[in-house]
Amino acid sequence: MPQAQPTPSARRSAFDWTGAEARRRAEAGLVRTLRPRAAESELLDLAGNDYLGLTRHPEVTGAAAEAARRWGAGATGSRLVTGTTRLHTRLEEELAAFCGFEAALVFSSGYTANLAALTALGGPGALIVSDAANHASIVDGCRLARAETAVVPHAEPEAVRKTLEAHPGRRALAVSDSVFSVDGDRAPLEELAAACRDHGAGLVVDDAHGFGVLGDGGRGALHGAGLAGDEDVVATLTLSKSLGSQGGAVLGPARVIEHLVNAARTFIFDTGLAPAATGAALASLRLLAADPGLAGRARTVATALHRTLTEAGFTAARPDAAVVSVHAPGPEEALRWAADCREQGLSVGCFRPPSVPDGISRLRLTARADLTDAEIERAVATIVRTAPAGAR
Repeated sequence: MPQAQPTPSARRSAFDWTGAEARRRAEAGLVRTLRPRAAESELLDLAGNDYLGLTRHPEVTGAAAEAARRWGAGATGSRLVTGTTRLHTRLEEELAAFCGFEAALVFSSGYTANLAALTALGGPGALIVSDAANHASIVDGCRLARAETAVVPHAEPEAVRKTLEAHPGRRALAVSDSVFSVDGDRAPLEELAAACRDHGAGLVVDDAHGFGVLGDGGRGALHGAGLAGDEDVVATLTLSKSLGSQGGAVLGPARVIEHLVNAARTFIFDTGLAPAATGAALASLRLLAADPGLAGRARTVATALHRTLTEAGFTAARPDAAVVSVHAPGPEEALRWAADCREQGLSVGCFRPPSVPDGISRLRLTARADLTDAEIERAVATIVRTAPAGAR
């Protein structure tokens, strides 16, 4: 006999399980919400990553508008079909020259740039050695690369060396952020490069938080470490932080870039970066090249924030670039602290478990080259005034 069909009230919907997941997140205090911001705001922004204060620079916004008028609102296709404009190739040429690399390739985001580098240079049979504190885009790139991934303790080049020693003769990469986004500490790039070279491995470095802030005139952490342009070194970066635009890039030897054009799926099958973002990034890069003091100013602001906060009794990580993190007593206190800062006119980031694997909740402040001394004082005064019990 045919089985009875469930009544409409008893029938389960395909996505009923999302309700249980929502309840689980709410109970753990981990619900994320979108908060649209107005075009104009009185908030003092120490939450975004506009390190050089260029996202609203008139030359940058003007270049974005001109690019959209000339080339259209979108790239119209993948880079290999119709998505490459002369703006893209000009940006790649000037970016490579500025940072000291042989060639560059522009992507629609820094995330897709990391996926491209790791999947195209990794692959079955390869070994990827990854720092435990690497960005999520690196973690996902390792997963998608279908290589064996060995996760090593944070910022320990000797652990990288020992892992490579255990796999002699194998095609291998080590991958690390140059500046880690949570605490703003710098990776030991010189030591990592030495470990890689001793074992014939490549080094891939995500310079998202170093480019524009570190190195001579903001040329990046790899340039500052004397590694830019080396035949066994590849850099990835984003155009959305120091350049105030959107997109990402991979920089390295010309043969590596040519390989990515032919093998990186996030390049081959993704629509090219929009002309407006490309034009804006190119304008910002030229402003950075013309004013090398911008990078130093961003670092000076970060140092001033750190000094005044530690003098006020807070535990704050020493910034190696433009990120300053301030410890909070716990996740609920961090959320309340960030909300109280916002109510008093200051926007700050809030990092808490499980986003931070060390279990320490934090306020995350980002220095900007265009912050005035008065704005720095205002920011610190607000953080002090709203600090929860146990924060210092």
